[in-house]
Amino acid sequence: QVQLVESGGGLVQAGGSLRLSCAASGSIFSINVMGWYRQAPGKQRELVARITSGDITNYLDSVKGRFTISRDNNKNTMYLQMNSLKPEDTAVYYCWVRKSNASNYWGQGTQVTVSS
Repeated sequence: QVQLVESGGGLVQAGGSLRLSCAASGSIFSINVMGWYRQAPGKQRELVARITSGDITNYLDSVKGRFTISRDNNKNTMYLQMNSLKPEDTAVYYCWVRKSNASNYWGQGTQVTVSS
């Protein structure tokens, strides 16, 4: 089992910044990829950014150039730096990891609200 705890969400004005953190614990070996999903009210959950064990990153087109995913292996923590936030970025953001055996784990979610 992998436990994921997110932090860093909140309310920010458009154009502002937030940094989300995801602390992983438990059976964290053999994690292939980590990432952030988000889900806005009435919409499907979507993958915002991900980072592989080889540090390859991918981003949702709408956040490219504004969001940066990173991780600190020493702290078993992943980050999502979000700059130039827009009201359409408002959603619950979920930390996610997938292990080599294809098991998926999710955090509890953290609310990000961007006011116009």
